[in-house]
Amino acid sequence: METGPVPLVKELLFVGGGHAHALALRMWGMNPVPGVRLTVVNPGPTAPYSGMLPGHIAGHYARDALEIDLVKLARFAGARLICDRAVALDPTAKRVTLAGGRALTYDICSLDIGITSDMPALPGFAAHGVAAKPLARFADRWAEVCAGTGPIRISVVGGGVAGCEVAMVCAHRMQTLGRAAEICVIDRGPILGGVVPAARRHLLGALAGWGITRHEGTAPAEVTASDIRLEDGRRIASDLTIGTAAAVPQAWVADTGLAVQGGFLVVDEYLRSVSDPTIYAAGDCAHFAPDPRPKAGVYAVRAAPVLAHNLRADLIGAQRRAFKPQRDFLKLISMGGQRAVAEKSGIAVAGGALWRWKNAIDQKFMDQFRQLPRMDKPLPPANAARGVSAEMVGPAPCGGCGAKLGAGALSGVLSGLPSAGRADVERVPGDDAAVLVMGKTRQVISTDHLRAFALDPALVSRVAAIHALGDVWAMGAVPQSALATVILPRMATQMQGAWLDEVMAAAAEVFAAEGAEVVGGHSSMGTELTVGFTVTGLLNGPTLTLRGARPGDALILTKPLGTGVILAAEMQAKAPGDQVMAAWQAMARPQGDASALLAPLARAMTDVTGFGLVGHLSNICTASGVGARVDLAALPLLDGAEALAVHGLRSTLYPQNRATLRWMVTAPDTARADLCFDPQTAGGLLAALPEADAQRVLPQIRALGHDAAIIGTVTEAAGITLI
Repeated sequence: METGPVPLVKELLFVGGGHAHALALRMWGMNPVPGVRLTVVNPGPTAPYSGMLPGHIAGHYARDALEIDLVKLARFAGARLICDRAVALDPTAKRVTLAGGRALTYDICSLDIGITSDMPALPGFAAHGVAAKPLARFADRWAEVCAGTGPIRISVVGGGVAGCEVAMVCAHRMQTLGRAAEICVIDRGPILGGVVPAARRHLLGALAGWGITRHEGTAPAEVTASDIRLEDGRRIASDLTIGTAAAVPQAWVADTGLAVQGGFLVVDEYLRSVSDPTIYAAGDCAHFAPDPRPKAGVYAVRAAPVLAHNLRADLIGAQRRAFKPQRDFLKLISMGGQRAVAEKSGIAVAGGALWRWKNAIDQKFMDQFRQLPRMDKPLPPANAARGVSAEMVGPAPCGGCGAKLGAGALSGVLSGLPSAGRADVERVPGDDAAVLVMGKTRQVISTDHLRAFALDPALVSRVAAIHALGDVWAMGAVPQSALATVILPRMATQMQGAWLDEVMAAAAEVFAAEGAEVVGGHSSMGTELTVGFTVTGLLNGPTLTLRGARPGDALILTKPLGTGVILAAEMQAKAPGDQVMAAWQAMARPQGDASALLAPLARAMTDVTGFGLVGHLSNICTASGVGARVDLAALPLLDGAEALAVHGLRSTLYPQNRATLRWMVTAPDTARADLCFDPQTAGGLLAALPEADAQRVLPQIRALGHDAAIIGTVTEAAGITLI
């Protein structure tokens, strides 16, 4: 009987990383639905927990303390994460369009995209103000403010609970920084007018205690770089204007043709759009038609189990559950320092113990994402052969090395193969490419492929294309053509076309930008996604090989090291999401422009990939009959790579890379030295060129956006020394 992975048959799309989706992702990871690909779209690799925003402003929490790491969460849930912003949804075509131009299809789509407190109707606010939501832009601006010195004037537009809370925590932060601050709250109505009397008394007293000025009964008419003009004609000096008054939905939701209320998607008791049962919504972006509720994070948290259940029910054909939001809930409001007001059912109390209670509740919520459950590894099948259990327990080949075999595995085989003796094929010992000679035309040909290091086929394809082009660039050739080899995981027929479209569109974009034509390829199905390309390039000058490096040459590396350790850590949910995102971006960076600058000057060049920096440097040294000295302090490293290496994270291929080259490398026992053996995916170019040329061209390469560096020197003495 045939066995293997469950074929994919449905696409589930989460748009937004709000509280409801974050909790639903966690639940999905603990109990996924086989046969469903889950995709999460969010503008960045993290999503903020709004309950801790006041504490962050006050200085009680670092920014990362209130950010849910969506990269780790997506890995736990087995979901692909696409960092982009949705800008349109077509319910007829079942397609969501992203700001970057990608279009994602779905069978079921769920929205949890939150709101903004931006005020587009207030003149000057977009240029000179900052909304408290979404968090990212506000947090960046607040960090700049806190890094400043001298007195500051802060105005908060919006006199509700959120505005007063922001004003008080701003006052506390400025006090702890020793800065004089004039802070005011502005509202067209009474300050805290909608708050129950008991809580209002506590909060008004706290505002007065912080010396915060109240401007009531008048609205702002214009914001400038230095002040706010009110409708009554007064002008209030303001160095920082913060908007909290608005609860503005994402504008594109109203353009979907789905039923909306004030721009918010109208949903029924099951959290489904009343217009389309394949679209769900939760959190602040939804209008719950059966029992409208205020915009508050507590409702998103309470909706999450119902949302997760109903999505699952639709996918497997089970019974849905109705969402029944509570009528009232406990409100804990920060008062600046570590004090808070608690209010429920009209009763309010205040004190430090209440802030500690609020902190405990917030930390417990975030701990759900900081400490994701450890999932059991699959058991070996019954009556399996000896050794199967050990292989399943041991680490699977990680994406950090593209699941490559060790150094020498292929070259040893190739060296023993019979030769056809063709005069028009030049084999270059040690190089991954060959040169085909056709009259006066000389063509480089090479091939490479990657096992999926991420769950996004477009990202994998883009990186695979750049990875394959590395050999062409390293030989100083200009990319010419590409043939694709794509192995898709088993899936329903109707999904295959969409997956291939994603793969080939991403690759074609890379090749077209480099002047190469995608001329064809082959596709098949297997156990997991694998993408590869056979590429050709044209040589306009001499072949640039591994031979030719001379003592005294400088060594230039055009990309930072660390993709192997970061991708290995990401597979174990041990790498911070922003560091993973930075690694993905580095891998997806083409190097044709750097090659064009280096090729006319280099005496030897290669690309740094699976065998690591030292492995590929050893190829140059062996072919050229020289040695090398590498300055570890000069190495460009990806953010977080060294810290992960210090904690013992390694790519699968690292031990073999180190063992293979032990005989010729002298290296200290440090994490930074270990990164020289770290296998790279779509790594940088490594070139040996005269010192004067290196000093002249390096600034030009860096001006193109490459994190390039001179990392060492070619030596006359054999061997490689890391110092």
